[in-house]
Amino acid sequence: MQLNNSETKQMLEDILASIDEAIHVINVNGMTIFYNQVAASNDGVQINDVLGRHLLDVFPSLNRQSSTLLKVIENDKPIYQQSQTYKNNKGQLIDTVNTTLPIRVGNKIVGAVEIAKDLTTVKRLSQSLLELQGKVNNQKAKPVSISGAKYNFDDIISACPEMEHVKNLARRAAYTSSPVMIYGETGTGKELLIQSIHNSSPRQKNYFIAQNCASLPASLLESTLFGTKKGSFTGSVDRAGLFELAHKGTLFLDEINSMSLDFQTKLLRVLEDGVIRRVGGTDSYLVDVRMIVAMNEHPLSCIESQQLRTDLYYRLNVIFIEIPPLRKRKKDITLLVENFIKKYNYLFNKLVLGVEKDVLRKLKSHEWPGNVRELEHTIEYAMNMTDGDTITMEHIPTYLKEIPEKLNEQVILDSFRVTLEKTEIDMIKMALKKSNNILQAAKLLDIPRQTLQYKMKKYKLN
Repeated sequence: MQLNNSETKQMLEDILASIDEAIHVINVNGMTIFYNQVAASNDGVQINDVLGRHLLDVFPSLNRQSSTLLKVIENDKPIYQQSQTYKNNKGQLIDTVNTTLPIRVGNKIVGAVEIAKDLTTVKRLSQSLLELQGKVNNQKAKPVSISGAKYNFDDIISACPEMEHVKNLARRAAYTSSPVMIYGETGTGKELLIQSIHNSSPRQKNYFIAQNCASLPASLLESTLFGTKKGSFTGSVDRAGLFELAHKGTLFLDEINSMSLDFQTKLLRVLEDGVIRRVGGTDSYLVDVRMIVAMNEHPLSCIESQQLRTDLYYRLNVIFIEIPPLRKRKKDITLLVENFIKKYNYLFNKLVLGVEKDVLRKLKSHEWPGNVRELEHTIEYAMNMTDGDTITMEHIPTYLKEIPEKLNEQVILDSFRVTLEKTEIDMIKMALKKSNNILQAAKLLDIPRQTLQYKMKKYKLN
């Protein structure tokens, strides 16, 4: 039996009315044409009070900037998973996650639909649980400490082939227990990648412990890593070090080149046999720890400047991963900006949809010495400054606005880099041609053999 238009409409309305999510549909003029009971319950009104009336007449607290439905019609851009917290007409606090979509007939927008999932009960129960836990621990106002890794490979936002290669290397490394050495400039996301390796490894259920080696003096770093024996020095107690705590898990040491060369020898000994001894103690402990280290200077440069022992480098450099700086993955800037806007929309309870084209062009022309971290801070600043739905030039930090005046300087710097690389390639080729092997070529160039091998690999010279 074929249904007529009236029966089809009634059937669709019955289906939408039975869904346990709030649904609100308006036409292009802002008039409500469908509104189900869940939406009415959330807003504290009756369905008949909303149907056939203009959105802003029923909800006077909204305006054309704050209403997601009107914003979608105006901008023709969907808004996904937008969290909202508001008081309804009955004074009740409601928490929802909304997706708002334009409705088209052909190429013409005829309205918009908003689907809202009510999380009020879930959030209330979660809050009650946290309060109860706080009372049990008698530390209601204190944050909960965590020990572990929270990031996964899906958290690494990229469409750049070089970055995808890095992620593929890291995924393969995750399946083994071999040491990993990661090099990347400040702010490129080294710890993000390292936590992803741990969370994809067989050790994911055990501890992930991170320690910045530059933040502690050598004596304190030794007791932190190896632990202490009571009485070994004034005030010392029996305490396990990070190696013991990370047993069966992952220990991440950042800025390892900041360690003294003498201490690097002690670390090498642990890596060789897996045995540690607490400071001042005589007992030895066998530990099973996956070591991952990171550096913001290239390890071969650190060897050359005597910041890193050669034997420690060879022991740690089983799997070497180099994270490219943001200036070499400019294609990722658009994706990263969208991701940071979504993040701070949630944190700041805003409805920013994007950035002006001029702003995006500025962001892509910057060299980003602070890399992804600097870009995120730039977007966070802009999100604090804007009251509308678009980030404009007036919302970005002052120093970025001065980029056009520095473009000529950048052209000079880029030209200098190209010339320098070409000169290096020519000199390496000449040295290799005049020598019988790599060692002699390195002596001729007056650089370490490891540095020459690195540059040969970098420039793809056989």
